[in-house]
This record gives sequence, structure tokens and C-alpha cells, in this order.
Amino acid sequence: MPKKDYSKWSKEELARRFAELEKRKKYGLVWDEEKEPELVVMQCKEKLPVLKEVKNKEIVTKKRESSNILIEGDNYHALSVLNYTHKGAVDVIYIDPPYNTGAKNWRYNNNYVEKDDAFRHSKWLNMMDKRLWLAKLLLKRNGVLICAIDENELWHLGCLLEEVFSSHEIHLVTIIHNPRGVQGKNFSYINEFAYFVLPKGQKIVGHRKLKENEIYWSNLRNWGGESLRTDARNCFYPIIVKNNKVIGFGEVPPDNFHPKEQTKENKGKHYVWPIDVQGIERKWRYARQSVESVKNLLRVKKSKKGIEIEIGKPYGIVRTVWQDSKYDAAEYGTKLVHALVPKTHFDFPKSVYNVYDCLAPIISERKDAIVLDFFAGSGTTAHAVMVLNKEDDGNRKFIMCTNNEDNNGNGLGIAEGVCFPRIKKVIDGHKDYPDITGIKSNLKYFKTDFVDAEPTDKNKIRLTKEATAMLCLKEDTFEPVIEKEKFKVFRNKDKYTGIILDHRAINGFKKAIKGVKGEFNIYVFSVGDDTFDEEFEDLEQKFKLSPIPEVILRVYRRIFNKL
Repeated sequence: MPKKDYSKWSKEELARRFAELEKRKKYGLVWDEEKEPELVVMQCKEKLPVLKEVKNKEIVTKKRESSNILIEGDNYHALSVLNYTHKGAVDVIYIDPPYNTGAKNWRYNNNYVEKDDAFRHSKWLNMMDKRLWLAKLLLKRNGVLICAIDENELWHLGCLLEEVFSSHEIHLVTIIHNPRGVQGKNFSYINEFAYFVLPKGQKIVGHRKLKENEIYWSNLRNWGGESLRTDARNCFYPIIVKNNKVIGFGEVPPDNFHPKEQTKENKGKHYVWPIDVQGIERKWRYARQSVESVKNLLRVKKSKKGIEIEIGKPYGIVRTVWQDSKYDAAEYGTKLVHALVPKTHFDFPKSVYNVYDCLAPIISERKDAIVLDFFAGSGTTAHAVMVLNKEDDGNRKFIMCTNNEDNNGNGLGIAEGVCFPRIKKVIDGHKDYPDITGIKSNLKYFKTDFVDAEPTDKNKIRLTKEATAMLCLKEDTFEPVIEKEKFKVFRNKDKYTGIILDHRAINGFKKAIKGVKGEFNIYVFSVGDDTFDEEFEDLEQKFKLSPIPEVILRVYRRIFNKL
């Protein structure tokens, strides 16, 4: 890059330039942010993003249940909206961003980024940096970011994550996703990576499910020191076995009762006592009052002298190298997507089991978790969340954000032609994949739109009228109850949302909801930030008031000025 000629600069210009250079980082990741700023980011200086619902793409299979969300549009704009609707509300963000390989699958400012572009890495970092800062604000205090990546931007991404998430701990997992390999000049690449960004000092990552051959089985009967019946009388009782399965547990007998044999059969049932091969009465490792909790961890093993009861935990700590045939992106990514959405094309979809295993250790115990993917692509993350729900009857929700570029071969964009129909097919069911489809769920489909950013009264009125979808999304209240010209009411099974578009309609609103039982969050149009509290003093319901569009503008001023 040619050096700048400062010889003709004035003292004021030189002083300003020196001050700018002083502010620059002396250590860390530095890239050219000013060379070619991103147009979608610059657009937000003049236009403010809002959401519009696409009614004919709504899917309802569970009445009055929360809806999953699909947002069609640039993910920078979608993340801006979510900073109002979901700040600090997301449990996991999983993203699979473009890998910046030079392939025709990523654009910057409407142009494909070629592999020989001198600013290829700067453009990618500029794109990722803006979105990661917005995404960070959406995470709960115990929220986790998971980012898939390959070797092209692995190291740059790691440095960027260290900067954006400086108070977090960062772990790198290697995943064998292409056992056939991709031929390079010197190596055949069979793996990619996933960064896990976790809050420091917290136990966040749960266990992984073990394969049958990985489970360590041991005898439930104690041995060695302090293993005798007399060491813990409540640990001496029969375990009842039928058809080679543990079906129950007997009661602790009196101290003077001594079984004559280790296993006794009675009417097809076997009663197994903790007696060893020498006939010594020992004890089980769990007391009678607690053994029920590990019943699903027990198995029956026949021995020469009776039946032994073994215990094995089918889970273990998550490792940093993952290798399994189910991570094969061709078999459980490309082939699966083509089966669910025929006559379409999508580059390099992840294996649904790859994403499942990334999410499961974080949210297996969070059955109401919210999962966000703002590089949703073919919708693999949505699919994985639904599979998790099917397995444990969970109520986790996903928010998918993807553009609608037409590069999938069916004449429709990615959002309309791949992501949405895939989600719909997972809900409806597919005969070839009965275990991971046919999962009842609700879906709301939105598109990003814009209103002028200049803070005139006219623009504030328009923003208020266009904010209905955002307010319903924030409150998770989509069922319409009242729809008038100047006020609206929506509900879910727990609460109501009132939207008053003209403060002169407050009395009409109060009359309309008279007798309606439930908690209300009420948004009232105000040119400033007046909530007209005094006019609601006689409202019988419990309520909270907020001025619109000020509550939205406050968020946009913060994030757009900062970014």
C-alpha cells in the first residue's frame, strides 16, 4: 500500500491525524475498516430497519404456543431489530458464516469476494465485527456463542472473538465433517472447527451422549473397604429383574434376615441381592431411597452363579475432537436438504447432527431456550432445535435470519426456496426421515423493511405504524384480539400487548379492554417520551406503559452511533 504524503498537510490536519493514530490499537487484530465500508451498515444512517410479517407463510400446529421466527433480509438489519426485541434474551447463538474461500457464495457490497482480492480478509472481518458486536448484546449472562469456521479465517476469527468477547473464555473444537477429504496443495482437509465462546467462571457445557462401546460398566455392588451390609443397612435390598431388565426394587429387610442365595427366582421374576461370589453380604452403591434415580443407568448381566447388576453412565465430558459418521456433511447435510427440498441447491449445508451436538450440551437442560442463527442458510440450526424438542418434549424456540439471494437453483431465494420449505417439511414430516421430521411447531415469517431515520414527527408516526410486528415479537404475543384503526391488542396464553397509535384513542382503548382479565404491556404513540400515565390511573388491569417509537429509537441511537 503506498505511503501517504503528509508534506502538504496543515498543522491542524497533521494534529488530527496524529490523534487518530494515537487512538489505534498497539496490539491485537487490525484491518482496514475505512477502505470500503459496508453498504448495509451505512444504510442505517438514513434508514431504520423494521419487520413486516408475511402472513401466507405462517405455520400453526400448536394453538396459543410461542412461535419460532424466520427473518428474511440482511442479517445486520435483522440483528438491529433483535437488539430491541431480544436484548439479553438468547441462550445460544450458533452461526456458520461464509468461510471466505473465494467461492461464489459470499458477497460484500453486492460483489463476490474473489480469492485474490487484496482486501479479502479486511472485508470479511469488517462484516463479522459489526455483527458480532450486535450479537453479543443479545446473549443472556449465561449465553453461549458457537461459530463454525474452516482454516481460511480460523486465526483471524479467533483474534476477533478475543476482542469482542474479551471477558469470556474461548474453546476450539475440531469436527471431522468430510471423511473423503478436500484436496489441497499439501494436505487433504477432512475437518473444520467450531469456536465455543462461554462466560468465564461458570459451568455451562453439559455432557455428551456416549456410544454403547464408550460406556464404562461396573458392578453396582460395592467391594473393598466399607462395602459390607453392616456398613450401611439401607443399601441392602433386592433388585427385581424380569426379561433381563431391572423392573423395580424391594424393601430393606430386617437385620436378622439373611438371603440363602444371591439370586432367587419367583414367578418369572428374579430377586438379586448384593452378595458376592464368596457368599459375603455386601451393599449396593445406592441406598434404597435413592436407587430409583439411577434405574435407567442399570443393566443386567448374567453370571455363572446368578445375575449381576451393573451401572454405566451414558454420558461424559465434551471432548475437543469430534469424529463420527453422523457428522458427514454430504450424507446428513447435502443429501438431507435435497430430500426435504427437492430440485434445489445449497452450498455445503452442515450435518444436522453436527449442529445438534453443538447445541445439546448447552441447552439440553434448558427446555425453554432461545437459539439464534443469523447465518441460517438452509435452516440446519432450526432443524436441530426441533429434533431436540422432539426427544425431550422441550419448548425451545429458534430465530433464523437469512438473506434471499437466488442461488439455489429453483428460482427462489435462499429464505423462500430453501430455509422456509425445509422447516415446513420438518414440521410436516418426511417418510425417509421419520425420526427427525414430523415435529409439530409454529412459525412466523418476517421480512426486513425500512423507514426514514430523520427524526421528524412524520417519520416517527410512520415508524410507530410499522412497529407492530416488532412489538409483537418482543412480547411474544401474536394472536390478534382487537384490531382497530387507532389501537390494537394481541395476546398469548399469559399476557396481552396493547398498541395505541394515537393518544387520543386512549379512552377508546380502555373501554375496549374493560373486563378483559390479564396483564397488559401497553405502547402509546408519543412524539417525545410521554407515556400519559395519568390517563391510565383507573385501568383495572396490571399494566406497564412504554412510549413508541422512543423505546425503539433509543436502541437504534445506541447501536448505530456505537457501530
